[in-house]
Amino acid sequence: MTPEEHNKYLGISHLVHGGLFLLLMLGMLAFMTTMFLSVPGNQGPPAGFMVFMWVFIGGFYGLMTVPSLVAGYGLLKRRSWARIAAIIGAVTAAMSFPIGTAVCVYTFWFLFSEPGKFLYDRPRSALPPPPANWPPPTLPDWR
Repeated sequence: MTPEEHNKYLGISHLVHGGLFLLLMLGMLAFMTTMFLSVPGNQGPPAGFMVFMWVFIGGFYGLMTVPSLVAGYGLLKRRSWARIAAIIGAVTAAMSFPIGTAVCVYTFWFLFSEPGKFLYDRPRSALPPPPANWPPPTLPDWR
């Protein structure tokens, strides 16, 4: 496979992992809300606790989801910051076994191999070469 194809598949895998984690987050929040609201009578937890849990679970899963989604977008668009974002997304994805671990291994394998370095370590722009008569043979006398 070419480095461009690996880059494309890596971006797709980060987006899939982020999407699955996002669905898991929404499912957990829906389950938690259903469980809290289905308690009979007035025996359920206070509303402040429910809001705190929503924020906590949403923030935790958001910290796991956002880096993968950003990395997937950056890799597919071949942005200059995509390599750093993919490494951060891979580290956060490594904690969710088995899909996240596979995404992490594939990310590290590709980005630290020669094709990945070739794709992302090239300088984007370079200065033109100096003229042939540079530096001048004699310096001007400014006295």
